[in-house]
Amino acid sequence: MAPTVGRDAPRGDGAAQATSRRPGAPAQTPTETTARLRPIPAAPHAETAAGTDVPAPRAAVPPPGPAAPRTPDPALSWSTPYEARPRVSFGEPEGYDGLARPRPLGGRPRPQVVAAAVCLVLGVGLLTGAVTGSWLAGDSGDDGARSAYTEAGDLWHSVPVDQLFPPTVQGKGAGPGGADRTWTRVAVAPDGDCAGAFDRLLAKVLDPVGCSRLLRATYTDATQSHVTTVGLLFTKADAAAMTSLAGRFEKEGLGRRDDLMPLPYQAKDTVAEGFGAPQRGSWTVSVLTDAPVVVYAVSGWADGRTVDEPEPAEEAIESGAASAPAQAGLGHEAKGLADRVERALRRHVGAPTEQPS
Repeated sequence: MAPTVGRDAPRGDGAAQATSRRPGAPAQTPTETTARLRPIPAAPHAETAAGTDVPAPRAAVPPPGPAAPRTPDPALSWSTPYEARPRVSFGEPEGYDGLARPRPLGGRPRPQVVAAAVCLVLGVGLLTGAVTGSWLAGDSGDDGARSAYTEAGDLWHSVPVDQLFPPTVQGKGAGPGGADRTWTRVAVAPDGDCAGAFDRLLAKVLDPVGCSRLLRATYTDATQSHVTTVGLLFTKADAAAMTSLAGRFEKEGLGRRDDLMPLPYQAKDTVAEGFGAPQRGSWTVSVLTDAPVVVYAVSGWADGRTVDEPEPAEEAIESGAASAPAQAGLGHEAKGLADRVERALRRHVGAPTEQPS
């Protein structure tokens, strides 16, 4: 059964129907028995200015051909200008210089040459200032040495006699063959000047340094076989004069001449009562250069026997010495006591230059 026009025909006004026909198609007539197919729009209807839906024209389809190369999406590129990655920068680290001031760690250090030059200039400036101040103040820079030297010269009245001449002196290893010695003080001479204390020749040799004070003490050994007088001559000389005298003793060998032996101190009612000039067997004389002091010692027998050929202590203590004073150990007596009295003197001055025997 053939469809009718009225059943399948689209409804609406004539303008809408006319608009919906394909261009160039014949108009429908009531006598047609088949309905014409209306075109299917290729895109959604667009709203016209009049408010009616008009099908959008079908987009033109390009003819088939070679595929166009695909280009990367700029938004996905590392160098895209649209979504640039944020740039992060860190501050330059800081350190500290010699004056605790912050400075960049990456900076180049100051050249060492400049630092050395600055130190040199500062050192020269300080030294020059010190020398100038010392010169303006009349200071020669050797006050420490002068003070010690002056202090040593005043020890005769500032130090008790028991500290300069201890009542008992221990001489470990001071005897012949390294034997120990013990000396006991038997008498102390009154302090005084040097009048009559030395033979004429020795007094003449000592005259250039003068005599400020003379201290003497006499000791005996543990067996009371030997007696030894130890003396401290405090001079009036300065260090230069003492150095000159010490050099003369060394060059001329004055300490080995038996006509320059010191005199002993005889003390009545002691074992040293008969200890006179003829009983001298060995001696030693030491001229100090860091103190205005001459240290000496002279030893002999306690029984009053005389000695025909006395011998200097430096020779009597040598190995193989065969003289009577050497065999009796008189050289060790004089040398050992003189060294230990000198050490006691230096302890009060603070000079660490004593020489062990």
